[in-house]
Amino acid sequence: MTAGGLAAAADERVLNAIAASRLGRLSHQRLERVLAGSRIRHDPAGALVRPIGEGGSHVELVVSGLIRAEVSSPDGRSLAIRYAPPGSMLGVASLFGEPYTMPGSLHALADSMLLELRPEVVRKVALEDLAVASALLDELSDRVVGFVGEIPGSAFTTVRQRIARHLLSVATEPPGGGPLVARLSQQQLADAVGTVREVVVRELRGLREERIVETGSRSITILAPERLLADISDVRPLDWNPGS
Repeated sequence: MTAGGLAAAADERVLNAIAASRLGRLSHQRLERVLAGSRIRHDPAGALVRPIGEGGSHVELVVSGLIRAEVSSPDGRSLAIRYAPPGSMLGVASLFGEPYTMPGSLHALADSMLLELRPEVVRKVALEDLAVASALLDELSDRVVGFVGEIPGSAFTTVRQRIARHLLSVATEPPGGGPLVARLSQQQLADAVGTVREVVVRELRGLREERIVETGSRSITILAPERLLADISDVRPLDWNPGS
């Protein structure tokens, strides 16, 4: 699929995602080369996009939805290290690290559309074209800055932001599909984010009134994961750092 093909398809979401990414500054001709052979894939909410330990290079552009990257410990605990909204690129580091094995996993938090690029094509074009290589270097720089930013982002945020981050980290899709559900009590949530239950109750009440979540006795249903992400980033999802 070429840039011309994308334009002919008149899919505004794809064009907007390209424009929001580091690819957006490339000329039409360069885009056609980079996107040669690319294809659209759809992942429903809760789907495992890429498993930990998967080998080989991959490059995707998030067109719609929301993707979570997480790492896991041997005892089964997991930690979200990135949330990728539309305009985000995935897997660029795998182009230049061989052999490459996924250090974590990718999960769709909402119904998502990805533009899958062909790694061998992107790598070849980057080696031949300085402008393309520069765009990919900027993307890799964004990734380093983003991962370093996770340290204070986890430690020095508001209670609401910590709640949003934890809910997105532990939520799963229920059997048969539907909104994401975090299966934990309000006390467990309070313990996880380092506060007391009364404060969590107050924050959840605000999220519930905004129709972002619904609460049960031992579960919290996420109605709008993109708005939880906006709480974490303090901006609207499409205004997120283009490479994040």
